[in-house]
Amino acid sequence: MSTVSNPQEQGHPPLEPFSDSEIASAVGGPPGDPEVEEIEPANIDERAGDQEAPFEKLVQRSARLTPEKVKRVLQSLLLVADKPVSIDALHQSTGIAKKSLKEALERMALELREAESGIVLEEVSGGWQFRTDVESAEYVRRFLQVKPQRLTRAAVETLAIIAYRQPVTRPEIEEIRSVDSAAVLKALLDRRLVKILGKKEEVGRPILYGTTKEFLEFFALKDLASLPTLREFQELTKEHQEIVEKETAPTARVEGTVAALADPHFRERLDETTQDADRALQELEGAIAAADERSKAASQLLNPPLPSEPDPKPD
Repeated sequence: MSTVSNPQEQGHPPLEPFSDSEIASAVGGPPGDPEVEEIEPANIDERAGDQEAPFEKLVQRSARLTPEKVKRVLQSLLLVADKPVSIDALHQSTGIAKKSLKEALERMALELREAESGIVLEEVSGGWQFRTDVESAEYVRRFLQVKPQRLTRAAVETLAIIAYRQPVTRPEIEEIRSVDSAAVLKALLDRRLVKILGKKEEVGRPILYGTTKEFLEFFALKDLASLPTLREFQELTKEHQEIVEKETAPTARVEGTVAALADPHFRERLDETTQDADRALQELEGAIAAADERSKAASQLLNPPLPSEPDPKPD
């Protein structure tokens, strides 16, 4: 069997790299040579194979996937997606049953949360999306060289009114804030946090405003039903109330406000106190009803009805 020896081992000088002129002569001329430029380039892309398999076959093939394989498929799809992906879209792309997709997504989200991973999986704006851990936000912003997104107090107030009262008009917003809100609304529209829903059927036909999908993504909300209620805010611990007040300052980070309201342990505490709160509310409603009855009785005693005049006797 023959072997190839190294020229340097036989005492020969090392090989020199090819010069530009040698390379040009090998390829038929230097770059920009008219003779080379006139040559039609060959098609070096391989032709696409058969068309995608019908969806029915995809469903049959996906039904044989193991839970671990389903997990890997979802990780791949969510990694390349630039927006939250709905279960319907995942089903159309994979053929995997929607129930299996939901279970796999919830299991994956739990695993990442328990592992304290730098990547979290969250249900946001009607879909699922990989996101960076909140505690790593400072380092991520520095790496990407982007400034943190901040909202002024005026923007937070206006956005809160729209989120809870939508569809709402500008006069209705200004009635609550007692200040002109045209410039703030324009800024929120430019940031695509709010949108125009239409016009109200009344005199002047004022424009109706509502929140957008970008609003849900910005605040990491699954849907509008995930917004905390005023009652929930009142039942927050004193520590969390201080966080909320601090985060809604003019230079506050709105992401922190939502993170405080989205405390994973808050729901557990709320469930434990719901029955007591409902019972207290019923007692309060009963007391109000009793007070109304006493008020009516007192009013009748203090203002008795005047005696009616007898009907005149016929002639």
